Amino acid sequence: MHEPHQSLKLSGVWAGYGETLVLEEVSFEVPEKGALAILGRNGVGKTTLLATIMGHTQMQQGKILYRGQEIQGLPVHERSRLGIGYVPQTRDIFPSLSVEENLKVAARTGQWPLERVYDLFPRLYERRINMGNQLSGGEQQMLSIGRALMGDPSLLLLDEPMEGLAPVIVEMLLGVLRRLIHQESLTVVLVEQSAKLALQATEQVIVLSRGQIIHQGQSEALLADSHLLSELIVAH
Repeated sequence: MHEPHQSLKLSGVWAGYGETLVLEEVSFEVPEKGALAILGRNGVGKTTLLATIMGHTQMQQGKILYRGQEIQGLPVHERSRLGIGYVPQTRDIFPSLSVEENLKVAARTGQWPLERVYDLFPRLYERRINMGNQLSGGEQQMLSIGRALMGDPSLLLLDEPMEGLAPVIVEMLLGVLRRLIHQESLTVVLVEQSAKLALQATEQVIVLSRGQIIHQGQSEALLADSHLLSELIVAH
């Protein structure tokens, strides 16, 4: 059944790496232009969940629908072509290419030509002839997000984009995220170690523990309930 109002829908997903099962019976949906935070302690399956949506893991059972189309059988590049952008924790930029070359590698005609990415990240324009390995951590993160946008996604998966960055850079990236969600109409799924940052930037939240969803609800409500939040994140 076609569900155009849903950007992403997972039904009963079991997935992992080889024989190792990491995710068990994961089901949730994100509406078009929605923003979902995925929280949980280290090692509970958050990164595996994003990798599964992108096609980097072995799915044992379940379905992944993107804009009403089943995609669990598609290779990574096909999912990318359909409009799913992925910013991995490892950033995966090319160290021996310049900033501009890194961006152009991913270019696809659409909403995000080079000029718009530079407008979003003026620092990348300033550093456009520098090599990937000459950038600071914050600049690498901007480049990784910029490169994902060059592929013209409508769904953006972000794996801990703020990790290890200076507070001033975190603040700037939060502003960029808000702009992408509220002004650019992107659907965003955000994995973030800092629960407060993630909840402030999103509308919906799921909390994972041992590969299963233990909480699902409104970001605002969970942010307001510090007792429940610490119980969910710390106790599990």
